Amino acid sequence: MRQLKREVKIGNVTIGGNNPIAVQTMLNVPVEDIEGNVAQAKRCEAAREAGAQFFLTPSATTGTMEFCRRYDIPLLPGVLTPTDVAVCLEYGYTIMKLFPAGDMPPSYIKSLKGPFDGTEYVAVGGVDAGNIKTFLDNGFIGVGIGSNLMPKEYVKNDAWDKASEYVKGIVGSI
Repeated sequence: MRQLKREVKIGNVTIGGNNPIAVQTMLNVPVEDIEGNVAQAKRCEAAREAGAQFFLTPSATTGTMEFCRRYDIPLLPGVLTPTDVAVCLEYGYTIMKLFPAGDMPPSYIKSLKGPFDGTEYVAVGGVDAGNIKTFLDNGFIGVGIGSNLMPKEYVKNDAWDKASEYVKGIVGSI
């Protein structure tokens, strides 16, 4: 299994170093109650009350960052532009989610890391089994896969054994 040379922490989760890259499932509450991404401060409170211990956002909203700071909740804020990165740095976030990473050239990370040294990025949005290695080789510390995690027919047909093998194959290829 591939291991990164540097180690970084996002909340209580350590990525890299001697820690193997792993597939993690984060599902604390039913999707119909709280969406997976927390984009607005008012939704933050509902997520916190539902037991969320980690927030992942599609963008860098100051309301969400202030909420997470107030309640000491780990946050992986979403960024796309240098302005987004600068705002996150003002709030002390050095690890960010580049979203939608698949819509940008994989080398885009270098354009962000140049003026913002000391920052790290997780590629999310448009990541699939065929491009994970490209993102990691370009300097991303991790990737997030949503709807591209497995063929949709596995879910539709309740083919969980096939889904499990498919995901194991992705992890094994890294």
